[in-house]
Amino acid sequence: MNWLSRTELLIDQQGLDRLKNAHVLVVGLGGVGSFAAEFICRAGVGEVTIVDGDEVDPTNINRQLPALQSTVGKAKVEIMAERLKDINPDLRLHTIQEFLTPDRCREILKQPFDYVMDCIDSLSPKLLLLTTAFEMDVNVVSSMGAGGKMDPTQIKVAEIYQTHVCKLARYVRKRIQRLGVKPGKILAVFSTEEMDKESLLMTDGSNYKKSAYGTISYMPAAFGGVAASVVIRRLLNKSVDLVEKPLPMRKKKKKPSRSSFPGKPQAPSV
Repeated sequence: MNWLSRTELLIDQQGLDRLKNAHVLVVGLGGVGSFAAEFICRAGVGEVTIVDGDEVDPTNINRQLPALQSTVGKAKVEIMAERLKDINPDLRLHTIQEFLTPDRCREILKQPFDYVMDCIDSLSPKLLLLTTAFEMDVNVVSSMGAGGKMDPTQIKVAEIYQTHVCKLARYVRKRIQRLGVKPGKILAVFSTEEMDKESLLMTDGSNYKKSAYGTISYMPAAFGGVAASVVIRRLLNKSVDLVEKPLPMRKKKKKPSRSSFPGKPQAPSV
């Protein structure tokens, strides 16, 4: 039986053909990106490019798909490439084992991608990818912060400037706005759950990371699943419900008492 027969029941043959002819770029193969890449592969996307310059670290094992005791020290790109090809031997897979630089980012995005998945967890390369994709008119779904959170039911999708609560999203919004990114092109996966600030850990700043938040096994995977769902539904021309930033609450002005109105005489006491 065709390994995509269950998928075909849901999206029919025309949907399978759409996905088979699509090319998706996944940048970052950590907790979010590794699951996102596998989900789009299992859905039948026919061409995938994966980008990551990192190797598996023991601290990755609690949440990242390629991270096992047996894979510590191995390149995430190599592990994921082997896994994706084992899922779909016909997958047209391209691997780039490096961290993004401005020149390479622009060079990579010159290829005709149908969608880009930003699963980078460091601010500087994330900003580089988002601004370059905007300049080159490429559709992007970007994962915001999964760290310090435990409730997957609070994960939402919004246009990037409509995100709220998420600290990383706030940083990203401010920076890309200064860099000239206009609303409407970048979708974001984010959570409205308040971050557990007690889980913050300062790092040595390597790989663009100055800090890290505690994580639980299922949250990055849930973010990756939502991001993959956005890409799949957009490729199939299906709707994606987007949330909007709540309007700020206006404080009610306290009405002055009658006796405090100027020009009105006070009633004489009896």
